[in-house]
Parts: sequence; C-alpha cells; structure tokens
Amino acid sequence: MTDLEAYHELCCYTLSHWHPSFIHQHVVDAFAVQHADRQTKPIALTFGLIGLYLHVERGFTGRNVQRVHMDLGKQKHTWPDFELPDDRGDMTALHVLAAPPGPDRDRAIDEWCESVWEAFQMNRERVVQLLRQHGM
Repeated sequence: MTDLEAYHELCCYTLSHWHPSFIHQHVVDAFAVQHADRQTKPIALTFGLIGLYLHVERGFTGRNVQRVHMDLGKQKHTWPDFELPDDRGDMTALHVLAAPPGPDRDRAIDEWCESVWEAFQMNRERVVQLLRQHGM
C-alpha cells in the first residue's frame, strides 16, 4: 500500500467518524504539508501549516481549524512562501493506518500532526505572523 492509498483509507475512516471535533481536518492538513513540493498551491501549504500549528500548539479541534480556514479564505491573499525541509517527520499515513481504529488511531493522527509540525518548525514564526496579521 502506498502512502496515498493509506491517506485515502484514513479519509474514509475520518469522514465516517462520529465525533463532532472533525478529525478529518487534521488528516488533510498533515498529508498536504508532508507531501508539499514546489508545485503545491501556496494556499494548500499555508492552510495545512496553519491547521497543524493551531491543532498541535493551540489545541484547536478540526472543526475550529476549518472555521479559521473559511475565515481566511473569504478574502483574496498573496500567500507567503514557506521552507520545505528534506525531513518531513517520522510518521506517515501508513503508520497511522496501522493503528487499530478508534482511540488508538485517533491518537496516532495527533502524533502524525505533531511529527509533521515538528519537521516544519522553521516556518512557525511566519505562520504565527500570518494569523496575527488577520486578527486570529
């Protein structure tokens, strides 16, 4: 199974998840950031990094992250450039999918987010500044 196939399986899992916290958003953000390259649309990387920061450092639920994304998306922006590290974190969608469904897999999603966010720490200040700039 490829990482992309594992991601699709995780999407099915999280979209059918009953919890109102909407953990699907964290899966989307972690995968988008971990697999970003120079062809990735700036908005995708920006929103992914914002989502990881808000979840990992500020404890936002997926639903709350989604609301921030919607608020930011209401206006036209020129999104900043971010550094893309060689190391993208120790965990991947494959690792998360290997965890049993339920609380173990949900924790693995959080650990994946932490792993990817840690790998992209060189962009932290730019993410924080962007959120401040928009009153968030």
